[in-house]
Amino acid sequence: MSRDERALEAGLTDPAIPPALATGTLEIVGLMPHSSNYTFLARAGDGGTDDTGILAIYKPRRGETPLWDFPEGTLCRREVAAYVLARALGWPNVPPTVLRDGPEGIGSVQLFVDVDPQQHYFTLERSHADEFRKVALFDHVANNADRKAGHCLLGNDGRIWVIDHGVCFSDEPKLRTVIWEFAGEPIPAPLLDDLRRLVAALDAGGAVPDALRSLLDPQELAAVRSRADALLSAGCFPEPGPGRPYPWPPI
Repeated sequence: MSRDERALEAGLTDPAIPPALATGTLEIVGLMPHSSNYTFLARAGDGGTDDTGILAIYKPRRGETPLWDFPEGTLCRREVAAYVLARALGWPNVPPTVLRDGPEGIGSVQLFVDVDPQQHYFTLERSHADEFRKVALFDHVANNADRKAGHCLLGNDGRIWVIDHGVCFSDEPKLRTVIWEFAGEPIPAPLLDDLRRLVAALDAGGAVPDALRSLLDPQELAAVRSRADALLSAGCFPEPGPGRPYPWPPI
C-alpha cells in the first residue's frame, strides 16, 4: 500500500470526517483568490439527486509551488497531518481534512467553515486568549513556518478555527508566527496533560502515529515528539528564535 493510500485509509476511519468529504464526488466551484498555491472551492457530495453537498477547500498536489526548504509535493500531506495532530491533542480547531483524489489529482480536501471575514488574530487575541494559547502550543509542536493572523478565523459558530498548515512539520527549526504574547508564561496544567497524552500515544503506537507516519517522513515524526518533550520539560511557552520568528506578511 502506498503512502497516499495509507493516508486515505486513515481519513476513512475518523468519525469526525464527513463521508462526503472523504469519498463523495468532488466538483470544483472556483479558484480561491490570494493563494500562493492552487486552491479551489469545491463541492463534495454523494451524487444523490437531492444532495446539495458540502463545501470544501481542495488543494491539489500538482498546484503546489515548489519551495526550497520543503520536499516537493508534500504540502497537501502536511495539511492533513496538522488535522491529525490537532485531533490527537484535542485542540485547536482545524477543520476536518483528508488526503484524496479529485478533479486535479491527489490533494488535501478540507471542510469549508463559514467565518466572519473581518476578524483575524489581531482583532481576536484579547477576547479569545485561552484559545490562542492552544494555537501557540500547537504551532510549536507542528513547527508552523507560516502562522499569519489571517489563518486564525472566527467561525459563525463562535469558535476559533485555524487553517493553512502546508508548511509545518519540518525537522529543522522554522517556527514563524504572529502569536508571541504568551512567551515565558507557564503552560496551563490541562494543556500539559494533553501534551503528555500525545507523547504517550506516539510511543504506544496505533491510529495516531500510523496516520502521521503515512503523511510525514520518519525524521519529521520524531521531531514532533521531540518538540512536545521540550515543551513538557520547560513547562512554559518558548521565547522567539532561532531564526526569523515572524511570517510575512503578518496578515
